[in-house]
Amino acid sequence: MPTKVLLVEDDPALSDAVREGLSDENMEMVVVSNVRDGLEQIRTQRPDAVVLDLMLAGESGFELLRAVRSQRDQTPILIISALGTTEQRVSGLMAGADDYLVKPFELKELHARIIANIRRNQQQEGPVLSYGPLRLELTTRRAFREGKELRLSPTEISLLELFIRHENQVLSRKMLYHQLWESDWESETNVIEVHINRLRSKVDRGFSRALIHTIRGRGYMLSENPPQGPRSAEDAAPESQDPMASHSV
Repeated sequence: MPTKVLLVEDDPALSDAVREGLSDENMEMVVVSNVRDGLEQIRTQRPDAVVLDLMLAGESGFELLRAVRSQRDQTPILIISALGTTEQRVSGLMAGADDYLVKPFELKELHARIIANIRRNQQQEGPVLSYGPLRLELTTRRAFREGKELRLSPTEISLLELFIRHENQVLSRKMLYHQLWESDWESETNVIEVHINRLRSKVDRGFSRALIHTIRGRGYMLSENPPQGPRSAEDAAPESQDPMASHSV
């Protein structure tokens, strides 16, 4: 059965190239050029993933992204954009995108990222994982702390699952990147830091005790009793230059 992918892109040449290239990879592509039609397709056709350009004619892809997430719809959304600074990528991820690919890019990388995000969203390995006050329902992909539901994106759910499965263990940035994206590690990328910070803000904010900790120089840990020593729950890894390399579509 083909994978259903919605492409929201107003550049006809790019739309045709992506549609042709991904259709050869057993993907059923639907292309729209504006936010209204994109939201209608998501509502009625329920695609497996959305590929979203941020700069549409007279409007912003952020409108679609925020509208989808406000409805608690966790369909994987991958941004493709010529906006490639660190701040612009961070803004997209913070708004609820699961991934961000800078134009120009290779179709094979876009295909791989779509598949990885869909797999992460649909992965179901058992009924419930728990750690301390955290509870993660694997079949529904819903997370709770002290009975309060946490509104997490598919990527954040997958991160939390990794942490719970490796409770009280330090997970390196490289390990997290490989587990989530199944691609070669790019040491200069800050995509892990962005997703960790978003997850931390939702898991720990409003509660008296932090559970997600940065272990300086090593990685991150989910623990009620983290090791003593230099660390900060607010620290990120060293500043990056350009988290994603340019590609050629």
